[in-house]
Amino acid sequence: MEGTKYRLTIFFLVVFSSSLLGNSKKDIYNAYINNAMPVWKYIIDQLEGKPEKSDDLLMELVNYQYGYVAWAIGNNHKDEAFVYLRHAEDNLKVLEEKKFKISRVYGYKSAFYGFHIGLNFFSAPFIGPKSASAAKLAIGSDPDDFFGYIQMGNVQFHAPSLMGGSKSEALKNYLKARALMESSDPEFGDDWNYLSLLTSIAKTYEVLNDPGNAKIIYEEILKKEPKFKWVRDELYPQLLRKLK
Repeated sequence: MEGTKYRLTIFFLVVFSSSLLGNSKKDIYNAYINNAMPVWKYIIDQLEGKPEKSDDLLMELVNYQYGYVAWAIGNNHKDEAFVYLRHAEDNLKVLEEKKFKISRVYGYKSAFYGFHIGLNFFSAPFIGPKSASAAKLAIGSDPDDFFGYIQMGNVQFHAPSLMGGSKSEALKNYLKARALMESSDPEFGDDWNYLSLLTSIAKTYEVLNDPGNAKIIYEEILKKEPKFKWVRDELYPQLLRKLK
């Protein structure tokens, strides 16, 4: 049954895609809001298989792999997460050797260290500081790049307080990242990273016992993208039930 569902998903992608691999950013966005991860994986595999990729396309691929690995770890598909993380690290190494968008490279290195912790929690004391250092390098290399602040926020959100973790500091970094994103591109187009960031902000407000601001952010998300299933069908209704 699952195999049939997967094949049907791929079929509809091929038939209805905005233009397969011609607009992978939009296709990934649609996969994100619809929780269509087989589609996301299919796009990654197709891009990975292209014999020639520009540096920009390779960086775009790393972003999609980053999102897919985060989902795989969060849904306990650890074997798959490990495979796609390895591919992402190989691609990132190529970009690092070229010093291409080095701030963004450091940001992904921070994220990937975090993924290794997700795959093996006992590595946290050894890898956690590397993740934090890479996030600092990302911000230091380009203070106007939102991505480094997201990763610093992730480090602070997930790290224990004894190791410098702080949900309130995480929120500050997420809000800084949001401000930078919105100042650089007020429209955002079809960027899954923006919706992901807003969701992280809302969830952090919840953890900080500030459901009022969480509700505001969820409503902003749904105003921008009413079809975002995760927020529309799960996170926002769960919050409303808590508020009753």
